[in-house]
Amino acid sequence: MTEFEDISLEEMISDGFDIVTEEINLSDFAETDKNSEQKIFPILPVRNMVMFPNVVIPITAGRKTSIQLLEEAQKNGDFIGIVSQKNSDLEQPSEKDIYTTGTLAKIIKIIKLPEGNITAITKGFHRFKIKKIIDTRPYFKAEISKLKDTQPKDREEYEALLENIKDLALKIIELDPNIPNAANFAIKNINNNDDLLNFICTNANFSSIAKQKLLEEKSLMTRANQCYELMHEDFRKLELRNQIHQKTSKDLDKQQREYFLNQQIRTIQEELGGGPESDVEDLIAKAKTKKWSQEVEDHFQKEISRLQRQNPNSPDYNVQRNYLDFFTDLPWETYTKDIFDIAKAEKVLDKAHFGLEDIKKRILEHMAVLKLKNNMKSPILLLVGPPGVGKTSLGKSIADALGRKYVRLSLGGLHDESEIRGHRKTYIGAMAGRILQSIKKSGTSNPVIVLDEIDKIGQGLHGDPSSALLEVLDPEQNKSFYDNFLEMGYDLSKVMFIATANSLSTIQTPLLDRTEIIQIAGYTLEEKIEIAKRHLIRKQQEENGLDAKSFKLGNAELKHIIEAHTSESGVRTLEKRIAAIGRWVALQTALLKEYDPKISVEKVDEILGVPRPKSLSEITGVPGVVTGLAWTSVGGDILYIESILSNGKGALTMTGNLGTVMKESATIALEYIKAKHDELGIPQEDIEKKNIHVHVPEGATPKDGPSAGIAMLTSMVSSFKNKKVKPHLAMTGEITLRGKVLPVGGIKEKLLAATRAGIKDVILCEANRKDVEEIKKDYLKNLRVHYVNRMEEVIDIAIEE
Repeated sequence: MTEFEDISLEEMISDGFDIVTEEINLSDFAETDKNSEQKIFPILPVRNMVMFPNVVIPITAGRKTSIQLLEEAQKNGDFIGIVSQKNSDLEQPSEKDIYTTGTLAKIIKIIKLPEGNITAITKGFHRFKIKKIIDTRPYFKAEISKLKDTQPKDREEYEALLENIKDLALKIIELDPNIPNAANFAIKNINNNDDLLNFICTNANFSSIAKQKLLEEKSLMTRANQCYELMHEDFRKLELRNQIHQKTSKDLDKQQREYFLNQQIRTIQEELGGGPESDVEDLIAKAKTKKWSQEVEDHFQKEISRLQRQNPNSPDYNVQRNYLDFFTDLPWETYTKDIFDIAKAEKVLDKAHFGLEDIKKRILEHMAVLKLKNNMKSPILLLVGPPGVGKTSLGKSIADALGRKYVRLSLGGLHDESEIRGHRKTYIGAMAGRILQSIKKSGTSNPVIVLDEIDKIGQGLHGDPSSALLEVLDPEQNKSFYDNFLEMGYDLSKVMFIATANSLSTIQTPLLDRTEIIQIAGYTLEEKIEIAKRHLIRKQQEENGLDAKSFKLGNAELKHIIEAHTSESGVRTLEKRIAAIGRWVALQTALLKEYDPKISVEKVDEILGVPRPKSLSEITGVPGVVTGLAWTSVGGDILYIESILSNGKGALTMTGNLGTVMKESATIALEYIKAKHDELGIPQEDIEKKNIHVHVPEGATPKDGPSAGIAMLTSMVSSFKNKKVKPHLAMTGEITLRGKVLPVGGIKEKLLAATRAGIKDVILCEANRKDVEEIKKDYLKNLRVHYVNRMEEVIDIAIEE
């Protein structure tokens, strides 16, 4: 069965009885000999109801087998056995899921419903017990045995008990608003005591399990007593529910009374001064302390008038009050005074950050112009570099140098435009965007706001936050930045925005166009040592509860930590390693163990674990292996390009998770070799009968870009000529089909990676000379750079004779 509806007393009285009295004569369905002649009875399982003898009740069936059972039984004039399911949640009851005791019933009428279900009006006749299930398809069929009720010995006691049951039923009908008044009429007009008991057992608000126990009880006296007990329990629950309802109604009346009293008090307060009027007065008082334009003043007066017209008890009142609170909390035309002491600013920047000369120079230039002009739109600086080089902390140093307030805004993972522009105040829980919230937090209209991780903004279902930033970061547009919550323009032109990013590849081109990009490369070994000595060691001593004499790390130890336990452009991992040493010292101190405060290289390895093998270029000591230079989002790195020959037909195979551009570089390199094999000293036969396989190790890491072109060509020539590439040599550059070497980017990061890996010679395109000259000479003191224009020069420098 798909569904059997719960049968309520109201349905039976209003629907069933109407159908029966108006369209059906029940005397036509009195018990006949057909009952005794029928041997096999169809069994109809129902749920959430139990049928008793001599009760007329409608049953709604939606399952095909149940509909078939009812229609065939009516057509043949058969009696059906109605039994209850043990578990009403089962859609497909089996033999073990139904009770064995039920009621034989006759179908009086079948009514077809619009949704395809049918309702059968049935009348119960006898209790029965299933002896044996004969068939289960298409529906249950069974042999049964009729059950007889045991008549009470004391008839007077039984009739008195039935009178009590009748009176209690009428009281329940009076208390329960869900029972229709027609039920009162039905009970009063049932003359037979047995029928009255069965009627009440069928329609009372008992559980299906309790009703089943009543049906299985053969003694009418016991059944009546059990029914009376269950009715008493139901009556007590109804009385308790009504008491709770009355108490609740009294509480509601009390609340209404308090509401009217509060309204009267509020009216008196308004006459005397106070109440909601005091909210308006507070806001007006705050507004008098603000410096703002006439346009802002007019908008405020309009909004304060709207607040005065609203009912203080309405939700809109609180929305308007919150809006005006935020409106008056904004620092509109309040600015901090910039410090124009250039020398002092330079000292602040040098003290907080070692290195980063370009960015310091740019900040000092900005301050110099601001000092001379005394009015300049703040630039939008975009600091791009690998993690851990101090981009975020640099914003705080700039704010300190300028004497401005500092606010950091993390944009990583942001994917909702309203986080930037705010929500319209009509929405529940609306608030301003993060930009104006930061302005409010700083208390000034010209703070330094660091937009951290601007390259990691996402794009969700609610707009594109990076597109919303276009107005924020445009000096020509942000003079009147529109926030949806504020509903008017706010001047951001005096705010100094500093954005940080690890990579430019994920930032929109229009957004890049509005910023001044400053590349921050990684630190050299010497700079990292100096940063550790000046900042990191002291910071970790303080964070681990240690004094300045608790441990010392010399230059040799710091150099070992950097080379053997870190591999990065910044100093974040270096700080973690120093923190691990600090925790080890803290543990020794807490355990009162003796230790040498001067941490040796051996002790460093004992604390930090086995040092990683140095990534030197000795592995290039075989033909076909070349060291290339690559740029990654975390700085420069070296990679090895391998090639090997095998017998075949001149095929090229490439592996190592290479991108399309990198594969094209390998194809160009091979075609160049085929075209220039005589000049390169490579026999034609080798090219035609040898397959060449190019592989770039760390195959799980995706790689792409044109800068490995000369390295791939050198690797192939080395394999074809069976000659090694010179040791400690690396290269980077793009190639053309005619052997021209083109410039590539990320030179500073790549050269720093080369020095970290122990490279001594680097081959670059001649056009990259200007990039190298911009790098401090100290960075390249152990590096010799060879500039080339054509591939022939690369081969001459790289291949050993």
